[in-house]
Amino acid sequence: MRRGVEWQFDPTLDRIKALLELLGDPQKAYPVVHIAGTNGKTSTARMVESLLRERNLRVGRFTSPHLTSMRERISVDGEPLSEERFVEVYQDIEPYLELIDAKAGKLSFFEVLTAMGYAAFADAPIDVAVIETGMGGTWDATNVADGTIAVITPISLDHTDYLGPDVETIAGEKAGIIKQGATVVLSQQPVPAAQVLMRRAVEMQATVAREGIEFGVLHRELAMGGQLLQIKGLKGTYEEVFLPLYGAHQAGNAATALAAVEALTAGDDPLGDDLVRQAFAQVTSPGRLEVIRRGPTVLVDAAHNPGGMEASVDAISESFGFARLIAVVAVMADKDVDTMLDLLEPVVEEIVVTRNSSPRAMTLEDLAEKAESVFGAERVHRSDRLDDAIDTAIGLADQGDEYGSGVLITGSVVTAGDARLLLRVGQ
Repeated sequence: MRRGVEWQFDPTLDRIKALLELLGDPQKAYPVVHIAGTNGKTSTARMVESLLRERNLRVGRFTSPHLTSMRERISVDGEPLSEERFVEVYQDIEPYLELIDAKAGKLSFFEVLTAMGYAAFADAPIDVAVIETGMGGTWDATNVADGTIAVITPISLDHTDYLGPDVETIAGEKAGIIKQGATVVLSQQPVPAAQVLMRRAVEMQATVAREGIEFGVLHRELAMGGQLLQIKGLKGTYEEVFLPLYGAHQAGNAATALAAVEALTAGDDPLGDDLVRQAFAQVTSPGRLEVIRRGPTVLVDAAHNPGGMEASVDAISESFGFARLIAVVAVMADKDVDTMLDLLEPVVEEIVVTRNSSPRAMTLEDLAEKAESVFGAERVHRSDRLDDAIDTAIGLADQGDEYGSGVLITGSVVTAGDARLLLRVGQ
Protein backbone atom coordinates (compact mmCIF):
# COMPACT_ATOMS: atom_id res chain seq x y z
CA MET A 1 0.00 0.00 0.00
CA ARG A 2 1.25 3.46 -0.83
CA ARG A 3 3.10 5.42 1.80
CA GLY A 4 2.09 8.93 2.67
CA VAL A 5 0.88 11.29 5.35
CA GLU A 6 -2.24 10.52 7.34
CA TRP A 7 -3.95 13.67 6.08
CA GLN A 8 -3.29 16.30 3.47
CA PHE A 9 -4.05 19.71 4.86
CA ASP A 10 -4.89 21.60 1.71
CA PRO A 11 -8.66 22.10 2.04
CA THR A 12 -10.18 20.12 -0.81
CA LEU A 13 -12.35 17.09 -1.30
CA ASP A 14 -11.67 17.03 -5.03
CA ARG A 15 -9.31 14.03 -4.94
CA ILE A 16 -11.47 11.74 -2.84
CA LYS A 17 -14.62 12.76 -4.74
CA ALA A 18 -12.97 12.00 -8.07
CA LEU A 19 -11.78 8.61 -6.84
CA LEU A 20 -15.13 7.60 -5.41
CA GLU A 21 -16.89 8.71 -8.58
CA LEU A 22 -14.72 6.28 -10.55
CA LEU A 23 -15.67 3.59 -8.02
CA GLY A 24 -19.39 4.27 -8.53
CA ASP A 25 -19.87 6.44 -5.42
CA PRO A 26 -20.06 3.54 -2.93
CA GLN A 27 -20.65 5.98 -0.05
CA LYS A 28 -24.16 6.54 -1.40
CA ALA A 29 -25.14 2.86 -1.13
CA TYR A 30 -26.15 2.93 2.57
CA PRO A 31 -27.23 5.35 5.30
CA VAL A 32 -24.36 6.89 7.25
CA VAL A 33 -23.98 7.84 10.90
CA HIS A 34 -21.17 10.39 10.68
CA ILE A 35 -19.20 11.22 13.85
CA ALA A 36 -16.96 14.24 14.43
CA GLY A 37 -15.59 15.85 17.59
CA THR A 38 -12.37 16.14 19.57
CA ASN A 39 -12.70 13.28 22.05
CA GLY A 40 -14.87 10.17 22.32
CA LYS A 41 -15.42 9.55 18.61
CA THR A 42 -14.15 5.99 18.48
CA SER A 43 -15.89 4.89 21.68
CA THR A 44 -19.15 6.44 20.48
CA ALA A 45 -18.77 4.76 17.08
CA ARG A 46 -18.28 1.37 18.73
CA MET A 47 -21.40 1.93 20.87
CA VAL A 48 -23.50 2.94 17.86
CA GLU A 49 -22.27 -0.16 16.05
CA SER A 50 -23.18 -2.42 18.98
CA LEU A 51 -26.72 -1.03 19.18
CA LEU A 52 -27.27 -1.40 15.44
CA ARG A 53 -25.91 -4.94 15.39
CA GLU A 54 -28.20 -5.86 18.26
CA ARG A 55 -31.04 -4.81 15.93
CA ASN A 56 -29.77 -7.48 13.50
CA LEU A 57 -28.36 -4.95 11.06
CA ARG A 58 -25.12 -5.47 9.18
CA VAL A 59 -22.81 -2.59 10.11
CA GLY A 60 -19.61 -1.18 8.64
CA ARG A 61 -17.45 0.86 11.02
CA PHE A 62 -14.65 3.19 9.89
CA THR A 63 -12.47 4.63 12.68
CA SER A 64 -9.01 6.11 13.10
CA PRO A 65 -6.28 5.99 14.11
CA HIS A 66 -5.65 2.31 14.75
CA LEU A 67 -4.04 0.81 17.84
CA THR A 68 -2.06 -2.12 16.43
CA SER A 69 -3.27 -2.99 12.92
CA MET A 70 -4.38 -0.74 10.10
CA ARG A 71 -7.13 -3.25 9.38
CA GLU A 72 -8.88 -2.13 12.60
CA ARG A 73 -9.98 1.00 10.76
CA ILE A 74 -12.37 -0.88 8.46
CA SER A 75 -14.67 -3.32 10.25
CA VAL A 76 -17.68 -5.28 9.04
CA ASP A 77 -19.91 -7.22 11.41
CA GLY A 78 -17.80 -6.04 14.33
CA GLU A 79 -14.55 -7.49 12.97
CA PRO A 80 -11.66 -5.84 11.10
CA LEU A 81 -11.24 -6.88 7.49
CA SER A 82 -9.12 -10.01 7.19
CA GLU A 83 -5.62 -9.58 5.80
CA GLU A 84 -6.75 -11.19 2.54
CA ARG A 85 -9.82 -8.99 2.21
CA PHE A 86 -7.89 -5.82 3.09
CA VAL A 87 -5.43 -6.55 0.27
CA GLU A 88 -8.26 -7.38 -2.14
CA VAL A 89 -10.01 -4.07 -1.45
CA TYR A 90 -6.78 -2.15 -2.04
CA GLN A 91 -6.09 -4.04 -5.26
CA ASP A 92 -9.63 -3.28 -6.44
CA ILE A 93 -9.08 0.47 -6.19
CA GLU A 94 -5.36 0.56 -7.03
CA PRO A 95 -5.82 0.94 -10.82
CA TYR A 96 -7.67 4.21 -10.23
CA LEU A 97 -5.16 5.81 -7.87
CA GLU A 98 -2.62 6.88 -10.49
CA LEU A 99 -5.41 8.34 -12.60
CA ILE A 100 -6.48 10.56 -9.73
CA ASP A 101 -2.88 11.39 -8.80
CA ALA A 102 -2.31 12.69 -12.33
CA LYS A 103 -5.65 14.45 -12.65
CA ALA A 104 -6.34 15.97 -9.22
CA GLY A 105 -3.12 15.65 -7.19
CA LYS A 106 -1.58 12.86 -5.15
CA LEU A 107 -4.04 11.07 -2.89
CA SER A 108 -3.06 10.92 0.76
CA PHE A 109 -2.79 7.76 2.84
CA PHE A 110 -5.98 8.70 4.69
CA GLU A 111 -7.90 9.41 1.49
CA VAL A 112 -6.99 5.98 0.12
CA LEU A 113 -8.07 4.28 3.36
CA THR A 114 -11.33 6.22 3.33
CA ALA A 115 -12.07 5.10 -0.22
CA MET A 116 -11.24 1.52 0.75
CA GLY A 117 -13.68 1.71 3.65
CA TYR A 118 -16.55 3.02 1.58
CA ALA A 119 -15.86 0.47 -1.18
CA ALA A 120 -15.59 -2.45 1.25
CA PHE A 121 -18.88 -1.51 2.88
CA ALA A 122 -20.70 -1.35 -0.46
CA ASP A 123 -19.27 -4.71 -1.48
CA ALA A 124 -20.22 -6.45 1.79
CA PRO A 125 -22.99 -5.15 1.53
CA ILE A 126 -23.89 -3.43 4.79
CA ASP A 127 -27.12 -1.93 6.10
CA VAL A 128 -25.58 1.08 7.90
CA ALA A 129 -22.13 2.68 7.97
CA VAL A 130 -20.74 4.28 11.13
CA ILE A 131 -18.04 6.68 9.97
CA GLU A 132 -15.62 8.55 12.22
CA THR A 133 -13.86 11.60 10.81
CA GLY A 134 -10.09 11.54 10.81
CA MET A 135 -9.61 15.18 11.77
CA GLY A 136 -11.95 18.13 11.51
CA GLY A 137 -15.08 17.75 9.45
CA THR A 138 -15.66 20.05 6.49
CA TRP A 139 -12.49 19.05 4.65
CA ASP A 140 -12.10 15.58 6.13
CA ALA A 141 -11.98 12.89 3.44
CA THR A 142 -14.91 11.06 5.04
CA ASN A 143 -17.14 14.09 4.40
CA VAL A 144 -17.93 12.99 0.86
CA ALA A 145 -20.78 11.02 2.45
CA ASP A 146 -24.02 12.69 3.43
CA GLY A 147 -24.67 11.52 6.94
CA THR A 148 -28.30 10.82 7.74
CA ILE A 149 -27.23 11.32 11.36
CA ALA A 150 -24.44 13.75 12.26
CA VAL A 151 -22.95 13.19 15.71
CA ILE A 152 -20.68 15.77 17.33
CA THR A 153 -18.84 14.50 20.40
CA PRO A 154 -17.27 16.98 22.89
CA ILE A 155 -15.10 19.64 21.27
CA SER A 156 -11.94 20.99 22.87
CA LEU A 157 -8.54 22.21 21.71
CA ASP A 158 -6.53 19.79 19.58
CA HIS A 159 -4.82 19.97 16.17
CA THR A 160 -4.90 23.77 16.57
CA ASP A 161 -2.24 24.21 13.86
CA TYR A 162 -4.74 22.87 11.33
CA LEU A 163 -8.23 23.39 12.75
CA GLY A 164 -7.90 26.78 14.43
CA PRO A 165 -6.82 28.38 17.71
CA ASP A 166 -10.11 28.28 19.64
CA VAL A 167 -13.15 26.07 20.14
CA GLU A 168 -15.37 28.33 18.01
CA THR A 169 -13.14 27.90 14.96
CA ILE A 170 -12.69 24.18 15.58
CA ALA A 171 -16.46 23.76 16.01
CA GLY A 172 -16.98 25.49 12.67
CA GLU A 173 -14.78 22.89 11.01
CA LYS A 174 -16.49 19.98 12.78
CA ALA A 175 -19.92 21.40 11.88
CA GLY A 176 -19.18 20.74 8.23
CA ILE A 177 -20.51 17.18 8.57
CA ILE A 178 -24.02 18.56 9.23
CA LYS A 179 -25.84 18.19 5.92
CA GLN A 180 -29.16 19.49 4.63
CA GLY A 181 -32.11 17.97 6.49
CA ALA A 182 -29.96 15.68 8.65
CA THR A 183 -30.52 14.90 12.32
CA VAL A 184 -27.76 16.29 14.53
CA VAL A 185 -26.94 14.63 17.85
CA LEU A 186 -24.82 16.92 20.02
CA SER A 187 -22.87 15.77 23.05
CA GLN A 188 -22.41 18.28 25.86
CA GLN A 189 -20.37 21.16 24.42
CA PRO A 190 -18.64 24.33 25.60
CA VAL A 191 -21.06 27.22 25.03
CA PRO A 192 -19.01 28.85 22.22
CA ALA A 193 -18.85 25.54 20.34
CA ALA A 194 -22.56 24.84 20.89
CA GLN A 195 -23.49 28.23 19.42
CA VAL A 196 -21.50 27.54 16.25
CA LEU A 197 -22.99 24.06 15.87
CA MET A 198 -26.54 25.29 16.38
CA ARG A 199 -26.10 28.01 13.76
CA ARG A 200 -24.95 25.43 11.23
CA ALA A 201 -27.87 23.17 12.11
CA VAL A 202 -30.33 26.00 11.51
CA GLU A 203 -28.68 26.84 8.18
CA MET A 204 -28.99 23.20 7.11
CA GLN A 205 -32.59 22.89 8.38
CA ALA A 206 -31.40 20.00 10.51
CA THR A 207 -33.23 18.47 13.46
CA VAL A 208 -31.18 18.83 16.65
CA ALA A 209 -30.96 16.61 19.74
CA ARG A 210 -28.80 17.94 22.60
CA GLU A 211 -27.28 16.04 25.50
CA GLY A 212 -28.70 17.39 28.74
CA ILE A 213 -31.90 18.61 27.05
CA GLU A 214 -33.44 16.12 24.62
CA PHE A 215 -31.40 13.18 25.93
CA GLY A 216 -28.81 12.38 28.56
CA VAL A 217 -27.68 10.33 31.54
CA LEU A 218 -30.24 10.61 34.35
CA HIS A 219 -28.31 8.56 36.88
CA ARG A 220 -25.14 6.55 37.09
CA GLU A 221 -23.37 4.59 39.78
CA LEU A 222 -20.19 2.59 39.97
CA ALA A 223 -20.42 -1.13 39.28
CA MET A 224 -17.90 -3.94 39.16
CA GLY A 225 -16.05 -3.53 35.87
CA GLY A 226 -17.84 -0.36 34.80
CA GLN A 227 -20.98 1.57 35.67
CA LEU A 228 -24.75 1.23 35.85
CA LEU A 229 -26.75 3.85 33.96
CA GLN A 230 -30.23 5.24 33.63
CA ILE A 231 -30.42 6.95 30.23
CA LYS A 232 -33.05 9.27 28.87
CA GLY A 233 -33.20 8.69 25.13
CA LEU A 234 -35.18 10.47 22.43
CA LYS A 235 -37.91 7.83 22.49
CA GLY A 236 -37.84 6.44 26.01
CA THR A 237 -35.96 6.00 29.27
CA TYR A 238 -33.74 2.96 29.70
CA GLU A 239 -33.14 1.55 33.18
CA GLU A 240 -30.28 -0.46 34.70
CA VAL A 241 -28.00 -0.32 31.68
CA PHE A 242 -24.57 -1.78 32.50
CA LEU A 243 -21.68 -0.20 30.61
CA PRO A 244 -18.35 -2.02 31.01
CA LEU A 245 -16.34 1.21 30.58
CA TYR A 246 -15.20 3.76 33.13
CA GLY A 247 -15.96 7.44 33.63
CA ALA A 248 -18.66 10.04 33.20
CA HIS A 249 -17.36 10.74 29.71
CA GLN A 250 -18.13 7.18 28.61
CA ALA A 251 -21.63 7.44 30.11
CA GLY A 252 -22.12 10.57 28.02
CA ASN A 253 -20.83 8.76 24.93
CA ALA A 254 -23.36 5.99 25.60
CA ALA A 255 -26.25 8.46 25.80
CA THR A 256 -25.08 10.11 22.57
CA ALA A 257 -24.80 6.78 20.77
CA LEU A 258 -28.25 5.74 21.96
CA ALA A 259 -29.80 8.99 20.74
CA ALA A 260 -28.11 8.59 17.36
CA VAL A 261 -29.52 5.09 16.89
CA GLU A 262 -32.98 6.17 18.04
CA ALA A 263 -32.87 9.02 15.53
CA LEU A 264 -31.93 6.60 12.76
CA THR A 265 -34.72 4.17 13.68
CA ALA A 266 -38.15 4.66 12.12
CA GLY A 267 -41.19 5.12 14.33
CA ASP A 268 -41.69 6.51 17.82
CA ASP A 269 -41.25 3.32 19.83
CA PRO A 270 -38.24 2.98 22.18
CA LEU A 271 -35.54 0.50 21.22
CA GLY A 272 -36.41 -1.73 24.17
CA ASP A 273 -34.63 -2.08 27.51
CA ASP A 274 -33.39 -5.60 26.81
CA LEU A 275 -31.90 -4.65 23.44
CA VAL A 276 -30.13 -1.61 24.89
CA ARG A 277 -28.83 -3.56 27.90
CA GLN A 278 -27.54 -6.38 25.73
CA ALA A 279 -25.87 -4.02 23.26
CA PHE A 280 -24.08 -1.92 25.86
CA ALA A 281 -23.03 -4.93 27.94
CA GLN A 282 -21.01 -6.12 24.91
CA VAL A 283 -19.28 -2.80 24.22
CA THR A 284 -15.51 -2.66 24.28
CA SER A 285 -13.25 0.30 23.61
CA PRO A 286 -9.65 -0.94 23.47
CA GLY A 287 -7.04 1.47 24.76
CA ARG A 288 -9.58 3.62 26.62
CA LEU A 289 -8.86 3.10 30.34
CA GLU A 290 -8.47 -0.56 29.51
CA VAL A 291 -7.39 -2.85 32.33
CA ILE A 292 -4.79 -5.15 30.81
CA ARG A 293 -3.23 -6.63 33.93
CA ARG A 294 -3.88 -7.10 37.66
CA GLY A 295 -1.45 -7.12 40.60
CA PRO A 296 -0.62 -4.30 40.17
CA THR A 297 -3.45 -3.01 38.01
CA VAL A 298 -2.14 -1.76 34.65
CA LEU A 299 -4.33 0.62 32.64
CA VAL A 300 -3.76 1.62 29.03
CA ASP A 301 -5.34 4.89 27.95
CA ALA A 302 -5.14 6.75 24.63
CA ALA A 303 -5.67 10.27 26.06
CA HIS A 304 -3.64 12.59 23.85
CA ASN A 305 -4.98 16.09 24.54
CA PRO A 306 -6.07 18.05 27.63
CA GLY A 307 -9.76 17.24 27.20
CA GLY A 308 -9.10 13.53 26.99
CA MET A 309 -6.63 13.59 29.86
CA GLU A 310 -9.02 15.46 32.13
CA ALA A 311 -11.78 12.90 31.47
CA SER A 312 -9.40 10.02 32.10
CA VAL A 313 -8.03 11.48 35.35
CA ASP A 314 -11.57 12.04 36.63
CA ALA A 315 -12.52 8.46 35.74
CA ILE A 316 -9.42 7.01 37.43
CA SER A 317 -10.09 8.97 40.61
CA GLU A 318 -13.72 7.89 40.65
CA SER A 319 -13.44 4.26 39.60
CA PHE A 320 -10.10 3.05 40.97
CA GLY A 321 -8.99 5.20 43.90
CA PHE A 322 -5.37 4.05 43.74
CA ALA A 323 -3.29 4.67 46.84
CA ARG A 324 -0.26 4.79 44.57
CA LEU A 325 -0.35 5.41 40.82
CA ILE A 326 2.69 5.37 38.54
CA ALA A 327 2.34 6.88 35.05
CA VAL A 328 4.20 5.88 31.90
CA VAL A 329 3.94 8.75 29.43
CA ALA A 330 4.95 9.07 25.77
CA VAL A 331 3.44 11.87 23.70
CA MET A 332 3.49 13.50 20.29
CA ALA A 333 5.61 16.63 19.97
CA ASP A 334 2.76 18.77 18.64
CA LYS A 335 0.43 18.29 21.63
CA ASP A 336 -0.27 20.52 24.65
CA VAL A 337 1.97 18.39 26.83
CA ASP A 338 2.32 20.93 29.65
CA THR A 339 -1.42 20.95 30.33
CA MET A 340 -1.65 17.17 30.09
CA LEU A 341 1.12 16.79 32.68
CA ASP A 342 -0.52 19.39 34.93
CA LEU A 343 -3.72 17.33 34.87
CA LEU A 344 -1.85 14.10 35.68
CA GLU A 345 0.25 15.44 38.54
CA PRO A 346 -2.36 15.43 41.36
CA VAL A 347 -3.19 11.72 40.90
CA VAL A 348 0.27 10.37 40.00
CA GLU A 349 2.99 9.65 42.56
CA GLU A 350 5.83 9.11 40.09
CA ILE A 351 6.14 9.30 36.31
CA VAL A 352 8.28 7.40 33.81
CA VAL A 353 8.78 9.36 30.59
CA THR A 354 9.65 7.56 27.38
CA ARG A 355 9.00 7.47 23.62
CA ASN A 356 6.54 5.58 21.48
CA SER A 357 7.13 4.17 18.01
CA SER A 358 5.98 7.26 16.10
CA PRO A 359 8.53 9.51 14.38
CA ARG A 360 6.36 12.39 15.63
CA ALA A 361 7.00 11.47 19.27
CA MET A 362 8.44 14.12 21.58
CA THR A 363 12.08 13.50 22.40
CA LEU A 364 12.87 11.93 25.74
CA GLU A 365 14.90 14.98 26.75
CA ASP A 366 12.14 17.47 25.97
CA LEU A 367 9.46 15.39 27.70
CA ALA A 368 11.64 14.83 30.76
CA GLU A 369 12.29 18.55 31.03
CA LYS A 370 8.58 19.31 30.92
CA ALA A 371 7.78 16.54 33.41
CA GLU A 372 10.42 17.74 35.87
CA SER A 373 9.01 21.26 35.78
CA VAL A 374 5.61 19.86 36.83
CA PHE A 375 6.48 16.90 39.08
CA GLY A 376 9.94 17.84 40.33
CA ALA A 377 13.05 15.93 39.31
CA GLU A 378 12.79 13.45 42.21
CA ARG A 379 9.45 12.08 40.88
CA VAL A 380 10.54 11.70 37.25
CA HIS A 381 12.23 8.62 35.74
CA ARG A 382 13.50 8.28 32.19
CA SER A 383 13.60 5.31 29.84
CA ASP A 384 14.58 5.21 26.17
CA ARG A 385 12.27 2.27 25.46
CA LEU A 386 8.61 1.82 26.22
CA ASP A 387 9.01 -1.79 27.33
CA ASP A 388 11.70 -0.78 29.84
CA ALA A 389 9.53 2.11 31.00
CA ILE A 390 6.62 -0.25 31.68
CA ASP A 391 8.90 -2.60 33.63
CA THR A 392 10.20 0.35 35.67
CA ALA A 393 6.69 1.55 36.44
CA ILE A 394 5.52 -1.91 37.51
CA GLY A 395 8.55 -2.19 39.76
CA LEU A 396 7.76 1.17 41.36
CA ALA A 397 4.12 0.20 41.83
CA ASP A 398 5.13 -3.11 43.42
CA GLN A 399 6.98 -1.19 46.13
CA GLY A 400 3.63 -0.15 47.57
CA ASP A 401 0.50 -2.04 48.60
CA GLU A 402 -0.18 -4.53 45.80
CA TYR A 403 -3.92 -3.98 46.07
CA GLY A 404 -3.71 -0.20 46.13
CA SER A 405 -1.14 0.35 43.42
CA GLY A 406 -1.57 0.92 39.72
CA VAL A 407 0.22 1.81 36.51
CA LEU A 408 -1.24 4.13 33.86
CA ILE A 409 0.26 4.01 30.35
CA THR A 410 -0.91 7.07 28.45
CA GLY A 411 -0.21 10.13 26.29
CA SER A 412 -1.07 8.98 22.77
CA VAL A 413 -3.06 6.49 20.76
CA VAL A 414 0.28 5.21 19.48
CA THR A 415 1.52 4.76 23.06
CA ALA A 416 -1.61 2.78 23.92
CA GLY A 417 -1.26 0.62 20.82
CA ASP A 418 2.44 -0.02 21.43
CA ALA A 419 1.75 -1.00 25.04
CA ARG A 420 -1.02 -3.42 24.07
CA LEU A 421 1.34 -5.02 21.54
CA LEU A 422 4.20 -5.28 24.03
CA LEU A 423 1.94 -6.79 26.67
CA ARG A 424 0.32 -9.09 24.09
CA VAL A 425 -3.22 -7.88 24.73
CA GLY A 426 -5.72 -9.65 22.50
CA GLN A 427 -3.13 -11.97 20.98
